[in-house]
Amino acid sequence: MKTLLATAMAVMFMANAANAAGDDVTTVTSDAAFADVASGIENAIVNRGYKVDYHGFIGDMLKRTATDVEAGKALYKDAEFFTFCSAVVSRKVMEADADIADIAYCPYVVFAYETEEAPGAVTIGFRRLPDGGERDAVNTLLSEIIKDAADGF
Repeated sequence: MKTLLATAMAVMFMANAANAAGDDVTTVTSDAAFADVASGIENAIVNRGYKVDYHGFIGDMLKRTATDVEAGKALYKDAEFFTFCSAVVSRKVMEADADIADIAYCPYVVFAYETEEAPGAVTIGFRRLPDGGERDAVNTLLSEIIKDAADGF
C-alpha cells in the first residue's frame, strides 16, 4: 500500500512539474485573422529558403476526438503547427557545439493558436533551444519568423 501511495504521489508531482513548463517557449500575439497568421508563418519559412516539411492541424484533431476522449471543454478555435529544418543551420549547431545530440532539436516547430476563451488574439511561438553557441542563431531565426508572421509578413 505504501508503494502504491508513493507511486501515486510521484506521478502527481511529475504532472504538476510538467504543467509548470513554459520558460522555454517564446510567443508573440497578433490580432490578425488566424488564417492570415498561419499563411504568414508558412511564408516566413519559405521566403527564407526553407521547406515546410509538415503542416499539422492539431486544433482540428482535438475537435474531432473531443467526444471520443470525453473532453470537458473546447480549447482552440484554431491551432496549427509547421515543421521545417535546415541542413546548413542544423549542421552548424551540431558541429560548432560538438554535441551530436543536438539532433533532438530538429525539426524546428513554429505553432499558432487562437483559443475559444480569447477569440481574436492569435498566439504564435516556438520552443527555444538551450542558449549558447550556434543554437542562439536558431532561436534568432525562429524569433524572426514568428515576428514576421505576427506583423503580417
